Amino acid sequence: MTKTPDSAVRSFIDQHEDAFLADLADWLRIPSVSADPGRAGEVRRSAEWLADKLRATGFPVAEVWETDGLPAVFAEWPSGDAGAPTVLVYGHHDVQPAAREDGWDTDPFEPAVVGRRLYARGAADDKGQVFFHTLGLRAHLAATGRTAPAVNLKLLVEGEEESGSPNFAALVRREAERLAADVVIISDTGMWSETTPTVCTGMRGLADCQIDLYGPDNDIHSGSFGGAVPNPADVAAALVAGLHDADRRVAVPGFYDGVVELTEEERALFAALPFDEAQWLRVAKSYGTQGEAGYSTLERVWARPTAEVNGIWGGYTGPGGKTIVPAEAHLKLSFRLVAGQEVEKVREAVAAWVSAQVPEGIRYEIVFPGATRPCLTPLDHPALRSVVRAMERAFEQKVLFTREGGSGPAADLQDVLGAPVLFLGISVPSDGWHSINEKVELDLLRKGVETSAHLWGDLAENFRR
Repeated sequence: MTKTPDSAVRSFIDQHEDAFLADLADWLRIPSVSADPGRAGEVRRSAEWLADKLRATGFPVAEVWETDGLPAVFAEWPSGDAGAPTVLVYGHHDVQPAAREDGWDTDPFEPAVVGRRLYARGAADDKGQVFFHTLGLRAHLAATGRTAPAVNLKLLVEGEEESGSPNFAALVRREAERLAADVVIISDTGMWSETTPTVCTGMRGLADCQIDLYGPDNDIHSGSFGGAVPNPADVAAALVAGLHDADRRVAVPGFYDGVVELTEEERALFAALPFDEAQWLRVAKSYGTQGEAGYSTLERVWARPTAEVNGIWGGYTGPGGKTIVPAEAHLKLSFRLVAGQEVEKVREAVAAWVSAQVPEGIRYEIVFPGATRPCLTPLDHPALRSVVRAMERAFEQKVLFTREGGSGPAADLQDVLGAPVLFLGISVPSDGWHSINEKVELDLLRKGVETSAHLWGDLAENFRR
């Protein structure tokens, strides 16, 4: 019997919460800012601190893994039960830059508890959400009387997520055998609100490009030559104008090939969320919505592919006028992708579309940097149902569903390991990720601990390879 009694879990947390928060505060004091080369040593110190603490938690294996950049942490605790599923939990121990002079009310690396809130850089993103698994696991063991988890449990805690994970994919490929898992849990996400617990079921992918357009060998007189030679700034403007049709659908032929459409159930679940569009616009610092016809705002940012102009420049931009045909113009475009879209096919479609639009007499180059694949977990997936049941036991209310409009390293794990990716987070929008006064709600952090304690037994009982 692996089901964890609720009262036993809560009693264990009551007894150990203070020590847990003291340990978390120690970790938060380490300024593991991966973007600052001067703090590389602190990122390493953070990794070593976590490895030590995981060994103290009971993990028989806890290692600092080197990369070409900053270190990650790997830990493993076999279940000992034949046929037990293997679960890999992902998070990151590096944090965003922060300084008191940025506008913080307290020192960002000296944790401060105000009421039931813990303020510090990394409190929510992502040290708090990684660390709740340590107490959750201990509560699982204590409440069930087990000496090892009900699942084969692994942790991978990255040290460069806040710097774009430049070495993460290579690390996952290098260590694929040791990272092998039946399911991946991402604890680097959040919920809809303090009163509406939710589970994220997918993230969009990302492909971007820069298009450089070249006309005459140098700027030339618009009176002597304008109207008789192609203008690269005109071409850039035409590309931008032609990127969408009248319904704001991306006009690149083949762009929507393979897109997994929203089901009516998913649309109904999105619509059930208490979404305040006016408030959302205030957060977006914007004054009206726009997007693909036939879809709600949430559907557009969570479940539909998009194209955005990130930058456009060329020609003369100084004071006054300068009557020229500019020698060059440039565009930066990005494409958010959804389940079913293949990055390479999207790149090929965009390249073919640009080629068809650029007139004779204009030379161009198009460069695609790195890309991220989308990921999506079906609502009826048994591992997802385990996450939902565990959260509903902790929160004692119905859990709804969201998706994430942004992109992250989840697809690297999904692609290399061939395992479904699930999301378990308890952070809320007011936690201020990447902003001043980042915090975590202590009552929600406790709910994360409870969810973790319930999850391993539920997965062992209901998810088999």
